[in-house]
Amino acid sequence: MNGLKIRAATTGDLEAIREIYNYYVLNSTCTYQEEPETAAERATWWAAHGEKHPVIVGEVGGRVVAWGSLSLWRNRSAYRRTVENSVYVHHEYLHRGIGRAILAELIRLGRAAGHHSIVGVISAEQTASVALHLGLGFVEAGRLRELGFKQGQWLDVAYLQLML
Repeated sequence: MNGLKIRAATTGDLEAIREIYNYYVLNSTCTYQEEPETAAERATWWAAHGEKHPVIVGEVGGRVVAWGSLSLWRNRSAYRRTVENSVYVHHEYLHRGIGRAILAELIRLGRAAGHHSIVGVISAEQTASVALHLGLGFVEAGRLRELGFKQGQWLDVAYLQLML
């Protein structure tokens, strides 16, 4: 998208990140969280990120309209070179290539950090997110049925993986 600037997130972006995320908490099945995230919860999340686990934002006209992150996959030390990605685009900016640009930058950052694998954990009916990942080289590594129950329905989870 023309005018999109991707940069490292700062603590000053946390409220915009939380606002984008909470929209999906309340209006979508793309996250299985059901209660809006508090500022304190987002600050705790932020503290778990850093050089090896970056958080980035996408801006249009100085406004944060998307964010992405690479997070620790699991706490056990042998998983340290596998990360989980998150990509969220403000609902008013969907279908403009922003999510693709954010995910492509996360892939670049994952390689630069020396990670071996990126995993996307995606609600399977989120076909646009699945397609985004597949389009950037991820492959479906597994699917678990009816793991979550949100908005009156059982939801499957697709695990997509990119080997770096």
